Amino acid sequence: MKTNLQNESPKSLLNNQNNIVAKIGLFFAKIAERWLPDAFVFAVLLTVITFLGGMFITNKSPVDMAIYWGDGFWGLLTFTAQIITTFIMSYALALTKPVSKTLESIAGICKTPTSAILLVTFTSLFASLISWAFGLVVAGIIAKLVAKKVRDVDYRVLVAAGYSGFVIWEGGLSSSPALFVATKDHVFQDKIGIIPTSETLFSPLNLAIVIITFFTLPFIMKLVHPKRKEDRFIIDQKLLEDKIEEDTKDSETNYLNDKLEKSRLITVFGGLLGLSYLINHFVKNGFSLDLNTVNLIFLTFALLLYGNVRDLGKGILKASGSVGQFALQYPFYAGIMGMMGASGLALWISDLFTNISTSNTLPLFTFWAAGLLNMFIPSGGGQWAVQAPMVIPAALEMGVNPAKVVMAVAWGDAWTNMIQPFWAIPLLAIAGLKIRDIMGFTVITLVYTGIIISVCMYIF
Repeated sequence: MKTNLQNESPKSLLNNQNNIVAKIGLFFAKIAERWLPDAFVFAVLLTVITFLGGMFITNKSPVDMAIYWGDGFWGLLTFTAQIITTFIMSYALALTKPVSKTLESIAGICKTPTSAILLVTFTSLFASLISWAFGLVVAGIIAKLVAKKVRDVDYRVLVAAGYSGFVIWEGGLSSSPALFVATKDHVFQDKIGIIPTSETLFSPLNLAIVIITFFTLPFIMKLVHPKRKEDRFIIDQKLLEDKIEEDTKDSETNYLNDKLEKSRLITVFGGLLGLSYLINHFVKNGFSLDLNTVNLIFLTFALLLYGNVRDLGKGILKASGSVGQFALQYPFYAGIMGMMGASGLALWISDLFTNISTSNTLPLFTFWAAGLLNMFIPSGGGQWAVQAPMVIPAALEMGVNPAKVVMAVAWGDAWTNMIQPFWAIPLLAIAGLKIRDIMGFTVITLVYTGIIISVCMYIF
């Protein structure tokens, strides 16, 4: 290496120096590597902080906090099952030959680290606007495939770029607060009525944030990538292999059971059944996506694209290797949500920001409060249920359009995901990295998007 540097011209050496954004990213990456604990340890630490906060801020007893934690512990059980299904089915779908070849063709567009970062970020942003679950899965898969094609890209930054695209999801079609207030008979309808998506998702405020973020964030992530090759983390290509191993021991008998397991008719029937349901769903409800619908889409196309039941079983087995962490961590976050809500700690935080707000600053302070609450309640729907009872009356009293505080809560929930590992777990499970590997770089996304969203919240 020293010999190569000596032979390079001063101009070439200068061009290979990291820019200021990359240097800041590497600085935070070193901090994360040394100090950021495993995602489960992070969840336990948040549990301790919430427990103590409830005791000292809202004057609840240790017994009360323990009861709140236990009552809420299984509050995310349905969601945990849904996200496990999402992970397994989408991953299995990506392992099918048609999908894997298509994704590899897309990844093959990339020739340099710059093009790799841009492609992964743009893809993640686009997919996240469609659905948060779709965005996370696509980001993890495309990052792995791109890393196979561009071997000198920093894999940490590549995966961080994919996760950074997730910051936009609350401005897209699966935004929990926006869809909640647009639904008939929601619990706040008597106060604010039904707020159509034209006033939330398609408002000038939201469109401005989405457009600016979509067309600038990929280039910010490009700047994060180190120019100095010695500063890059190059992934071992063997760790990126995802192909399903061929089973040479498959029985070749003519027994009925073997024929059924190798018959394409079984999977096609299941796939057509799912497809017919989906068509009927979209005809009746329009382009309405929830987590169950997304899961059925993944399952339906997996059934149609796998050759037979045996191949499907191998894909499912390959995809299910890392789901244990969901079952381990998500109940702890449910317990945190239980303590935050029942103790009044979440309302205390929201009230703290609301009390210092004016009609001009309420959306901005609501956004900041939502960002802080998201560290403890990393669920769009759950956070809206906790924060809405405080911000809606404040908006009505100050003469602020309730749609603005709806989007303020939504964007706050999405914003601090960049330093909250809850939603990164599915993506990291696919990419094969730990939270400490990417969160130093996603701090850059947090700061950059925080500035954009804050300015838009104040201007609009």
